[in-house]
Amino acid sequence: MAVRIGVLSVAHMHSHGYAHGLNAHPEAELAGVWDDDNERGKKFADRYETDFFDDHEALLAQVDGVVITGENKRHAETAEWAANAGKHILCEKPLVTTEQEGERMSEAVEKAGVRLMAAFPCRYSPAFQRLKERVKDGEIGRILAVCATNHGMCPFGWFVETEKSGGGAMMDHTVHVADLLRDLLQSEPVEVYAQTGNKVYNEEWEDTAFLHVRFENGVFTTIDSSWSRPQSYKTWGDVRMNVVGEKGVIELDMFAQAFDRYANGPARHSIASYGSDLDAGLIADFVRVVQTGEEPPITFHDGLQAARIAMAGYRSAGTNEPAPL
Repeated sequence: MAVRIGVLSVAHMHSHGYAHGLNAHPEAELAGVWDDDNERGKKFADRYETDFFDDHEALLAQVDGVVITGENKRHAETAEWAANAGKHILCEKPLVTTEQEGERMSEAVEKAGVRLMAAFPCRYSPAFQRLKERVKDGEIGRILAVCATNHGMCPFGWFVETEKSGGGAMMDHTVHVADLLRDLLQSEPVEVYAQTGNKVYNEEWEDTAFLHVRFENGVFTTIDSSWSRPQSYKTWGDVRMNVVGEKGVIELDMFAQAFDRYANGPARHSIASYGSDLDAGLIADFVRVVQTGEEPPITFHDGLQAARIAMAGYRSAGTNEPAPL
C-alpha cells in the first residue's frame, strides 16, 4: 500500500521537484497540498493532479508524512503542526534561521516521537558520493582544506523579504555546501568568519557572502555563496568543491553533466542536463522513513548544524570578527 505524503506550503520552488519525485515513486502517493496562499496552492495541486486543502489540519488527517516547503521562517511552526499530528517530516533547507526556531522544532518532534529529515538532495549526487569514496580510500591523503561554491540567481519574492526568509544569499546558499562539508569531513564546525556584500542588486539584503569555516579536525574551508548569476545565465547556479589533500587535489563540479543548448529566442543559450535526479534519491529515503520509522540518513542535527554555520556567518559579518559555534 502506498504511503500518503502531503505538502505543507509550496512557497519554495523545490516543492516542484519533490512533487515530481513523489508522483514517480511506486510506493508513494502525493495525497494533497495545503498553502496559506490559496491561488498558489490550487495551481500547484492542479499541476500535480492532487487535492488542495485550505485547512492544514484536514490535510494532516489524511496523510502519513509531510514535506515542508514553506518560507524559511515558517518551518518551525509547520513542523510543529505535523509533529503534533504524529506525522514524519521532510523539511526544506535552511531547516531554521535562529536557535529559538531550532529549539521549537526539536521539542515538537521529540515530544511526538516522529522523524524529521533535512532536505539536502546534493548528498545524493553520484559525483559527491564518488568524491567521498576517493577521500575515504586515501587517494589524496589527509585533507588540508576545501574551497566550495554555491552561486545562483536571486529568486526574489519572499526570499528577499528577510522577515520571511531570515536572510539573503548567505542564508539561502550556504547550507547546501555546509552540509556536504560536514558529511565529507565527518567533523563539526567550530568557528566561522564571514563577509557579505550587496553590490549586485544594491539592496539592504546581502547578495554575496564569503565564509571561512574551521572544523574540529583542523581542516580549513571556504564557502562562496551568492546570488551573483544574472537572470539570463545559462544555468540556475552551481555547486563546486576543490578538495586539497597532502597528496593531491580532487575537483568536484556537481552539475557538469549537461549539454549546451542554443535556440532562437529570448534565452538563446541554456543547458540541457542529463545528470541524475537528486530529488528522487531524497524522496526515496524519506518514503522509507515514513514506512519504517527508522532514523533518516540526513537528520535533524544535520540540518541544524548546517543552519548554524549560516547563523554564525551573520554574527561574524555583524562584528567583523570570527564567530564560534
